[in-house]
Amino acid sequence: MYSQTKDNPIITGIIWKQLLFFFFPILIGTFFQQLYNTVDSVVVGQSVGKEALASVGGSSAQIVALVVGFFTGLSSGATVTIAQFFGARDEKSANQGIHCAYAIALAAGVFLTIAGIALTPAMLRLMNTPAEIMGDSILYLRIYFGGIIFVLVYNMGSAILRSTGDSKHPLYYLIVCCAINIILDILFVVVLHMGVMGAAIATLIAQAASAVLVTLKLMRSKSILTLSLKKIRFHGPILKHQLRLGLPTGFESVLFAITNIAIQSAVNTFGTDTSAAWSAFGKLDAIFWMVSTAFGISITTFVGQNYGAGKTNRVRRSVRVCILMDLVVSTLLVLFLIIARTFLFRLFTADETVIQIGCDMLVLITPWYVVYVFIEVLAGALRGVGDVIVPVIITLLGVCVLRIIWLAAVLKIIPTIPAIIFSYPVTWCITALTFIIYYLYKQKRL
Repeated sequence: MYSQTKDNPIITGIIWKQLLFFFFPILIGTFFQQLYNTVDSVVVGQSVGKEALASVGGSSAQIVALVVGFFTGLSSGATVTIAQFFGARDEKSANQGIHCAYAIALAAGVFLTIAGIALTPAMLRLMNTPAEIMGDSILYLRIYFGGIIFVLVYNMGSAILRSTGDSKHPLYYLIVCCAINIILDILFVVVLHMGVMGAAIATLIAQAASAVLVTLKLMRSKSILTLSLKKIRFHGPILKHQLRLGLPTGFESVLFAITNIAIQSAVNTFGTDTSAAWSAFGKLDAIFWMVSTAFGISITTFVGQNYGAGKTNRVRRSVRVCILMDLVVSTLLVLFLIIARTFLFRLFTADETVIQIGCDMLVLITPWYVVYVFIEVLAGALRGVGDVIVPVIITLLGVCVLRIIWLAAVLKIIPTIPAIIFSYPVTWCITALTFIIYYLYKQKRL
């Protein structure tokens, strides 16, 4: 039996320091992962035009977010179970967990490749994608789905590494692969003039490299978690446990994505300029989500290991510390985005109309980011102790259903971009308050 309690700082170290040690590699790693698509948007927006920018970052980006978001949520089930097995020093279950997790990634990759390529045109039409960008959007998405298995394998492999406290190696691999993506983007789009197709192929190759690297790391591991390709299979009890924890979180991500798709559909009705501005804003908006996601992953693993080790008081203290840290960082980020907004939008396009529309969007929504801190951290902490159903219900009602109702009702009265934008702060405030109340109720029973 492998013993790691004395050597595991997540369980024994100073909370704020260990959260930061875990947070920063995840943040930087998430940054480089997001940079894949952002670099595509910058290169095609500057080299090809605003139509190409809208093709790569508009409806296409929302569909990708839906698919990848669902699987990222699903992989959180593996993360939580493996973190708990690791914290409890259950070697057999931990090893079954890693091989079952890889089986999920491979099976899902095959299914999504076939379904995604076949359904791409229909999905884009449902989102009111402007006719002038439909062709490039279909091309980009089909190439992306052709390599979706690499995205799923990397996400699952990196989640497994993070569940044991190793957030550095996923970062290293993303830095290497992001460099590959940038070089290939310049080669394919700027030098060879391959347009949107070149950006998509560059992303696919880079993601394949990241999947290979993370898999090799797990195969060469000397800890209790060592991947063997021959042992990849479904283990009934483990699979059931991982799906029980992962599917609700995956569906939660889908619900977020569906509401964002509804918003994208509404934005698309305002024309290509607005769609391009929303696309560029989405890349800047991703800066906050990178920070938020990093804190959410950090607290899930931190809570999961401490809960598995029976340290419930440490669980409570880590949640308070994480909320405070996230509030400070999010406030600084809001100030940066508002002050630098014009410069940031010029990175994507030189079109003054697009820039002005984007700046107006950013000023309306970014001050409300601080509210979302409570949703992300508290939901992550609840996942860490295995409570996933209630957070999904809260998210479903507070964010998704209410936001759809808002769009359906308000846009009939005030059909404007600000009316769309305010669907975010209204639903965030209600959902955050609900999460706070539920967490205070839940922590008394830990």
